[in-house]
Amino acid sequence: MPTLTDRESELLKAIIDEYIDSAEAIGSETVEKKYPKLGVSPATIRNEMVKLAKLGYLRQPHTSAGRVPTPQAMKFYIDQLMKEKQMSTAEEVAVKDQIWDYRNEMDKLLREATHTLAEKTKTMAVATTDEGDIYFSGIANILDMPEFYDIEATRAVLSLIDEVTQLQEIFLRKEGEEDVQVIFGEELGMEPLRSCGFITARFQTGTQKRGALGIVGPTRLNYPYVIPVVRYVNDLLIDLVRQW
Repeated sequence: MPTLTDRESELLKAIIDEYIDSAEAIGSETVEKKYPKLGVSPATIRNEMVKLAKLGYLRQPHTSAGRVPTPQAMKFYIDQLMKEKQMSTAEEVAVKDQIWDYRNEMDKLLREATHTLAEKTKTMAVATTDEGDIYFSGIANILDMPEFYDIEATRAVLSLIDEVTQLQEIFLRKEGEEDVQVIFGEELGMEPLRSCGFITARFQTGTQKRGALGIVGPTRLNYPYVIPVVRYVNDLLIDLVRQW
């Protein structure tokens, strides 16, 4: 991955933060207006954005003069630039209360965990096991996201519900040592899922059943918030089944 200067990193973070909030391609005037602490002119920002595009961090949509981050940029943002927003104690207690009553039955526990995860992240949540069980919640949340106003993009995501094997392969894949993985549709070589992002976490029960829990949404997921939520719900699931 190409090395960036401090200013380029700050600019890229500003662009990604704005893109996560707006779901729109970002222009230099927007960055200059909303992020005055960068202390540079729109012309300088434009030049830096051209460089970031050449380095593979930004691309220009066909329908806009602005730029949007690439998966490479989002990975760099997650690994180097963003600061996770940890859940408050009150939020953690509320989540635990929602699934506590289902702790003694795996099927109901996974159903409630996906429901809670979808509710907290406003995305589609998925849980699956290596035995072929799969659970969904929050499917309607997809329809509220601008990226999925495009019927083809929506069809691609919703078709995953029918293509259970493909979805399980995505969620059960393991690369690296991170407890929470971020996967982009573009990385999977699946053009219909180009606009999608997946956040997954693996679990194992005391009975040796393995699985994964996570969410599906656009590539511009609010990673600082949703990654800690996925991690907490997954860790809570592991803690509850450890008592069996």
